[in-house]
Amino acid sequence: MPSLIYLMLTPFAGVLAMLFLPRDGVRLIRYTALFASAATLLLAWSYLGAFDQNQAGLQFVHQTEWNTRLGTTFTLGLDGFSYPMVLLATLLSLVALLASSAIRQGVKGYYMLVLLLESAMLGVFLAQDWSLFYVFWELTLIPLFFLIDRWGGSNRHGAALNFVLYTMGGSVFMLISILVLFDSVPGHSFAMDAMTETSRLLPQQTQILIFLGLLIGFGVKMPIFPLHGWLPLAHVEAPSPVSILLSGILLKMGSYGLLRAASMLPDAVMALQEVLAILAFISLIYGGLLAWRHSDLKAMIAYSSISHMGVVLLGIAALNLAGLHGALMQMVAHGLVAGSLFLLIGLLYERTHTRNVMDYSSLVRVMPRFAFFTTLAFIAAVSLPGTAGFIAELNTLIGGFSRWGWAAALLTLGVLLSAAYAVRTINQLFTGPVRPGMQNVEDLRPSELIAAATLAAFTLLLGFLPGPVLSLVNASAYQLAELFRL
Repeated sequence: MPSLIYLMLTPFAGVLAMLFLPRDGVRLIRYTALFASAATLLLAWSYLGAFDQNQAGLQFVHQTEWNTRLGTTFTLGLDGFSYPMVLLATLLSLVALLASSAIRQGVKGYYMLVLLLESAMLGVFLAQDWSLFYVFWELTLIPLFFLIDRWGGSNRHGAALNFVLYTMGGSVFMLISILVLFDSVPGHSFAMDAMTETSRLLPQQTQILIFLGLLIGFGVKMPIFPLHGWLPLAHVEAPSPVSILLSGILLKMGSYGLLRAASMLPDAVMALQEVLAILAFISLIYGGLLAWRHSDLKAMIAYSSISHMGVVLLGIAALNLAGLHGALMQMVAHGLVAGSLFLLIGLLYERTHTRNVMDYSSLVRVMPRFAFFTTLAFIAAVSLPGTAGFIAELNTLIGGFSRWGWAAALLTLGVLLSAAYAVRTINQLFTGPVRPGMQNVEDLRPSELIAAATLAAFTLLLGFLPGPVLSLVNASAYQLAELFRL
């Protein structure tokens, strides 16, 4: 199999290729970016046949000594936690590029930054050294800052600065925790396996302090209440393709990091299990309530992401196999559903220049293809049977019930709130008389149709056939759940 370093560097190769393209060659730039992203997607899927689903450890490991004096290595690898995120990242990156046809200014810089962001995100999921992980974690901030600040909405400068300050603030706590762990490792190594082996032997109080630092850093990115302040503003002001990546992938970096932290510091997670569950329930209900009361379509989807990531946190907090299955499945399902919603609502905004749901009605008559895929996306957001979200929330509910009994039924409040804002939005968008200003709105173009259909197909496929994803994550999830068996 090709080395994982090729997977990570393929988008960056597209960036290098675009350096030599003329700025006014918009079509050539776009095709180059699409080719690089599609090649990355195909390369990521090529590992699937050789991936051993019964092995919980790392596979396809690439290791190069980086700085022996500092204890750093350039180590990449895949396991049941990281591989689904890599597949999701490559898919949504290609979808985001397909949805970027409306970018007219600074096209070359835009596509280069998106590909650089894809390479950095893959680095986060592939890194098996905490120093390397941190480098890629921070590297994602650079393209995101410029993508929001340069191509965002009217308040883009404030949104970009707010996003960076929140994330960097959380990263400080994460860095301190990593350095404390580094100091405790014999021989001083940043390798994830060495840190994991040592950190499990630390006293519980020490583990708790280290885990709290990591929780703040990862919680900002997820985001969980009350560390979510950057999310609504960033989503509202970011260009829609960037919102696809923000919600579909960047949030999953936080939950992925939290899974890694849980495997390193099991005593701390056990001690803080109830705290994590309370934060999950608050995020789930709080996000749903704010989504329900918002009339701004992008803000509504942003707040719904807080609610859905609360499901992920609840599954992790359950500390059992069903809960972890639910958390991992929800990470994939939310990436697909949120990506679909931001894709479609973003395309609608480009055509109508309004995000207020009250400005629309009966779009089904003028945009039937848009109406079909949007309705399907909202149905998936409610996690109805037949969609990937149903499998995720069912497993989370089972895991939560096994751990907390009937208290886990609070999860159903999130489902009811999702149904409330989904039904309201569908009703407002697609029923009633056609408004005079909406009679000539263009329906989905071919490239947009391909992107929307791809995400919808995966959402339904995983709803009816969840086995492949659950088999992919099962060995790693089982190994982690065994640490917490009471």
